[in-house]
Amino acid sequence: MMEYEKLLEKIQLLEYHQQLLLKLLDNPNLHFYKLIIEKGLTQDFVERFFHLCDKLNMELKKQKAEGFVYFHPLFNELSENLPANMNMKEVVKACLAQKLYEPLFLEFRKYI
Repeated sequence: MMEYEKLLEKIQLLEYHQQLLLKLLDNPNLHFYKLIIEKGLTQDFVERFFHLCDKLNMELKKQKAEGFVYFHPLFNELSENLPANMNMKEVVKACLAQKLYEPLFLEFRKYI
């Protein structure tokens, strides 16, 4: 039974990566999608990543409105939630290239 579940997980991962590859065919500038495939990330992880980015993006706006100028704790929170095979430099670069959460990643670019 365990082997069957592992196989099913692999099939789901391949299906997810195939969907991203089809999007990449239409737009080769989707650098974050390319990174997802290269690093073998699951759809579940990516959904959690986007949810965290939503949260951090809102926190950034709130902190900027309150006059904050130092956002390293937000950078650290995202960094700590990345898998070991990813680093913030490649994530920031890929997200900016794909225009994902630009205010957040423009800030984070200052810390890499």
